[in-house]
Amino acid sequence: MEKSPGSRPFPEITYCNLGNPQALGQRPITFFREVLSLCDNPALLRRDETRMLFSPCAINRARKIIESMPGRNSGAYTNSQGIRSLREAVASGIAARDGFPSRPEDIFLTDGASSAINLSMQILIRSQEDGVLCPLPEYPLYSASIILHGGTMVPYNLSEDGDWGLEIFEVKRCLEEARIAGLTVRAMVIINPGNPTGQVLSVTNQEEIVEFCRKEGLVMLADEVYQDNVYVEDRKFHSFKKVARSLGYDENDISIVSFHSVSMGFSGECGRRGGYMEICGFGDDVMDEIRKVASVTLCPNIGGQILTSLAMDPPKLGDGCFENFMAEKEDIRLSLAKRAKTLASAFSSLEGMTCNRVEGAIYAFPRIHLPAAAIKAAKAEGMSPDLFYACRLLDATGIAVVPGSGFHQVSGRNKATGTWHIRCTILPGEDKIKVMIPRLKEFHESFMNEFRDRS
Repeated sequence: MEKSPGSRPFPEITYCNLGNPQALGQRPITFFREVLSLCDNPALLRRDETRMLFSPCAINRARKIIESMPGRNSGAYTNSQGIRSLREAVASGIAARDGFPSRPEDIFLTDGASSAINLSMQILIRSQEDGVLCPLPEYPLYSASIILHGGTMVPYNLSEDGDWGLEIFEVKRCLEEARIAGLTVRAMVIINPGNPTGQVLSVTNQEEIVEFCRKEGLVMLADEVYQDNVYVEDRKFHSFKKVARSLGYDENDISIVSFHSVSMGFSGECGRRGGYMEICGFGDDVMDEIRKVASVTLCPNIGGQILTSLAMDPPKLGDGCFENFMAEKEDIRLSLAKRAKTLASAFSSLEGMTCNRVEGAIYAFPRIHLPAAAIKAAKAEGMSPDLFYACRLLDATGIAVVPGSGFHQVSGRNKATGTWHIRCTILPGEDKIKVMIPRLKEFHESFMNEFRDRS
């Protein structure tokens, strides 16, 4: 397109393959950016004009954070778990969210949730005989991290017909088969809200999962990075720690590692690489070893640490910037909710395509029933049918999506039923989605007609 302008039938690529909010137009939160700017430039706090450019609550928060930074400088190394006062802010935010205590000693600030997940796998996996239960469709970071550290992924299938819910009998089946095969299953991954599937688990379902993991002695690895992305009235986010504590279980009964980051939600600060994990139910000796492993990378970046503390301890009622902060946050949530509903409805209106509602997270994961001739044409080109569809869609419209096979769908189902999936983010702006949907519908109708006729 750069070499030959006008050579393609579209002016630009619409990146529906990326979970990258600000690259796709999401505006950063003003309070977050003001505090970051002041922390990186503390000399600004001594200038008179700063009071005209920055809100008082941002100035006050920046001063407090600067006082806690080593050497009062955002370029210094910190404690390998993160700055103590920032971990205290995160723990306070968790306690306010859940209604149960959280300790800064249990918080590890990390370079995004990805590094926390990788560290957890490094701690848990000893050999190929160690297994970790993971949902299918999966977020590929998990299988990659398990393989990297020499373990074995034990997949369990989510139920698409049950709104991508988790069925305990299916997890039990997979666990029993893994144990019969000689594996020691040490942990279970749960992604809520779901990626790539967009479901939000019910409390009842979460309680079943907690009881299952407690009974089977499994560490719960709770991926909760989309906790601020919930769009439907009949679903609410509840952390697995809160559910476990509500059932009366404490750290002596069950081990839970929870992950969160500033990449998604209303923050959208992917490139800042900020996140945390809260580790509950591990012995002091194990925690000491985790701290040793964390220290190998010296420390998480300070900008990410600051953002994580701000996301978990944002402006509160009575703060001067509270109303503006809440307005920006709610504008983002309402717009994402509208886009989620619009895209799911558009996909479901297409021939041979169905899409569960997007209850949370930032992706639609529609299922496509492809004509036999399309599957045959894909095979002739050495592609999976969903990749073939995605490439044709990109060439014709400039809309980039991810083939569902990249998320390891239910084994054998695709070939047996002729159904495949694509993952499409809801992040492009409302105006872009309005332009995109007619192009998507036109392409899909043409594609289906072409290969129906061949069949």
